[in-house]
Amino acid sequence: MKKEKIAVAYSGGLDTSVIVKWLQEKYNADVVTVTGNLGQKKELVGVPEKAYKTGAKKVYVQDLQKEFVEEYIFRALKAGALYEHTYPMATALGRPLLAKALVEVALREKCTAVAHGCTGKGNDQVRFETAVAALAPHLKVLVPLRDWEFKSREEEIAYCEKHDIPVKATKDSPYSIDENIWGTSIECGILEDPMVEPPADAYQRTVSPQEAPDKPTYVTIEFKEGVPVGLNGKKISGVELIHVLNDIAGANGVGRIDLVENRLIGIKSREIYEAPAAVTLHFAHRELERLTLEKEVMHYKMKISHDYATIIYNGLWFTPLRPALDAFINETQKTVNGTVKVKLYKGNVDIAGRTSPNSLYDTKLATYTVEDTFDHKASEGFIKIFSLSVKTYYRVNTNGFKAKKKGIKTRLKKKV
Repeated sequence: MKKEKIAVAYSGGLDTSVIVKWLQEKYNADVVTVTGNLGQKKELVGVPEKAYKTGAKKVYVQDLQKEFVEEYIFRALKAGALYEHTYPMATALGRPLLAKALVEVALREKCTAVAHGCTGKGNDQVRFETAVAALAPHLKVLVPLRDWEFKSREEEIAYCEKHDIPVKATKDSPYSIDENIWGTSIECGILEDPMVEPPADAYQRTVSPQEAPDKPTYVTIEFKEGVPVGLNGKKISGVELIHVLNDIAGANGVGRIDLVENRLIGIKSREIYEAPAAVTLHFAHRELERLTLEKEVMHYKMKISHDYATIIYNGLWFTPLRPALDAFINETQKTVNGTVKVKLYKGNVDIAGRTSPNSLYDTKLATYTVEDTFDHKASEGFIKIFSLSVKTYYRVNTNGFKAKKKGIKTRLKKKV
């Protein structure tokens, strides 16, 4: 019988640390770990050593930051994709890229299967397995968390202690944390009670708004075709821009999100997110679009933004609809050029100014001064045509209109 060789999507956290040893025991398998550097910092420390100590035969740690920013994050930013109008989806955006890296290593190493550490009631299992199905439909996917004997994180921690597996999670601090350059998600433990305010130790990369500086910080962000290309007058790479903005905005308490969201599988989940750069960039990008997009395009794009966010959240990145929507979005972004100035102050992001060579704001049309060039007389004919269908309806349905008027008078008498 051919020995199993399994590629594991490995973060070095509690679940994936247990998985490496568990797969060896369960399948007598050779395990190859695959870790993607998506800009996380703490999670990468000691990952190769930990993987080898846990029993991995081969360890891959790949720097995917540039690809993540340019091919995933900036596509979502241009789309204005915020799940349920709030969540920038740092974790959801990272999963298809991590799955892609996992598949590439699995094929290179001639693995018989891949495995991930997602739970049986979360979103990430869908994201990983849908991506694998699209990229390598012949690969078998193993999901230990849906099959193994452990019923709680406490039992997993005990397993690690038994096998001398180093993990950061403890019984006193059982948070599950996922971090990348676009944001951090924190769940489990006391956070599962939506009535409990998140403890200070739950936050990883932002200061409390109360402890943020007493003076606001101003930041200017330059965009070209919807993509941020400069910060405070300096042209820098996308990766560097996000890292720097994370530090600046995080120091001002910006980017904390406490959200009860609707998971793909149908349950509600309370999640804590920190996304300083993401919150700031989405805000600035939206303000620039207000200045540069034609009204009908802007309103229609709002619908697309919702659909695009749902695609990302539901793990459908590698499906035909997403690149089709990219074509529409990229067309809208051709005029989204210019600079936005934002004010960061104690957890808030406010607009402090915006300018664009493609600005559709015309002072002479908008002003109420003597410089006004708007033709006020043209409005009379416009309103007659605009209201014609309403006028026709009520002219024909006179009884209905009278009944409404009578009801209004009756209510007014009762109030008197």
